[in-house]
Amino acid sequence: MNDTFDPITLLIIAAAVIVFFKLRGVLGQRTGHDDPIDFPPPKQQNKRDIDEESSDDTNVIQMPTKTSAKQEVEPVELGLPAEEEVLSPANIKFADVLTQIRALDNTFDPDTFVEGAKSAYEMIVTGFANGDKKALKSLLSKEVFSGFSSAIDQRKKEGAEMSTQFVGIDEADVVNIELENKRAFVTTRFVSELVSVVRNNAGKVIEGDATEVQKIIDTWTFERDLSSRDPNWRLVSTDGDDA
Repeated sequence: MNDTFDPITLLIIAAAVIVFFKLRGVLGQRTGHDDPIDFPPPKQQNKRDIDEESSDDTNVIQMPTKTSAKQEVEPVELGLPAEEEVLSPANIKFADVLTQIRALDNTFDPDTFVEGAKSAYEMIVTGFANGDKKALKSLLSKEVFSGFSSAIDQRKKEGAEMSTQFVGIDEADVVNIELENKRAFVTTRFVSELVSVVRNNAGKVIEGDATEVQKIIDTWTFERDLSSRDPNWRLVSTDGDDA
């Protein structure tokens, strides 16, 4: 074998060396002590960009926000109509009176009172129509009973007869609470429906309509002496009008 390189072999070797140095210049050399590659920092997004991206993401779960102090305020439990059950100056006064009443009678509860007042209302309306003084006497104050009794007597004297069919009570709400010398006064507004008619001694209708359901609005005040052992509330004033 010839120990010397022929011209072609030398050209191939030279070309290989040139290619090696060019590749080395382009790729560089990496060793275990080289610094890590620095990546460019992520693009900074402003709040507007984030909000826009969030609004497009339908899979984002909206976390509940903190309830404001105004929303956390509970209405005063007075049995008032819903639209009036707020911390108005009048209702704050009612709440104060309610506290005083409960100090004298810790069993008093506006909701329970309203249920009892509804029963008393129906008994009084039907009792008056039927002329039942005995049923009325335990439910009315002396003054109110006297007025009801006189009306019943006058009706009988004229030979008239009253007939009332109670349909129901649509609304019953406490509208005022007062306390005077341990005597509690609770004013309640009733909206009821009934059929009422008055006939003379010949059977002719002289008042009302036997076929018409009337809507009646009454504002009644009940009173009770909280220092007494008698648990009954009595009707002490009435104010009514047709709706």
